[in-house]
Amino acid sequence: MADRRTEALTALVWLTRLPVMRLLPDPLPSLSACAWAFPLAGLAVALPAALLLHAALGLGMSPLIAAILAVALLIRLTGALHEDGLADYADGCGGPTKERRLEIMRDSRIGSYGVLALVLMLGLRVAALAQLGQAAPLLAAGALVAAAVLSRAGMAVALAAMVPARPDGLGRSAGRVTARGATCAVALALALLICCAWLAGMTPTAILLAPLVCAAAQALLARHARRLLGGQTGDVLGAIQQMGEGATLLALVVAA
Repeated sequence: MADRRTEALTALVWLTRLPVMRLLPDPLPSLSACAWAFPLAGLAVALPAALLLHAALGLGMSPLIAAILAVALLIRLTGALHEDGLADYADGCGGPTKERRLEIMRDSRIGSYGVLALVLMLGLRVAALAQLGQAAPLLAAGALVAAAVLSRAGMAVALAAMVPARPDGLGRSAGRVTARGATCAVALALALLICCAWLAGMTPTAILLAPLVCAAAQALLARHARRLLGGQTGDVLGAIQQMGEGATLLALVVAA
């Protein structure tokens, strides 16, 4: 039990900016060992954002303002880690060769592709939450949590299915996630989805559609990364999370 607790807290260290480092031993477990708990990291950052979204709607704020506040808090709690990965990956896609793409992705400067990817994904997330919030505040809050946990389970699957694209970096140091670890992450995310669906009053169609659309979108991005880079990097994992979150929210809008 202590090991599981340590792994869950380590997932928070890797994927959030929550102050839990002092609770952990040294050295930390590897990222691959705590991949099963990625959905819990999603839950930890999504719950406060979902509560803020619901409270803002309850106070009479417009769905758009409430959605912007919720996404802003979500980004603050993750340190924009996944958004940064999406921007870097989008910029890297413009390179002519694998080596050049990886070099661009390591550049701290952001290019036009990265800016466009961020604007479009942020706009999609905000618009989807605003539309759901207009229909039912509780549904919007549940959708935010569901998207967060499902998209992070996809990161665990990617670490199990994809080889590192570089001989160094986060993708290599993370290690390879076992099939058992990835399966546990998916099972945990689905269990949390069912809880969200029950609390938020989601339809059976939404429960079925959300994980399928999330997985399909993440699989397409993973295939694209294999073709362009030969595998995964930390930026690819961030892009996979963002793609899954946006796709999940879209699916829940359709199924609402």
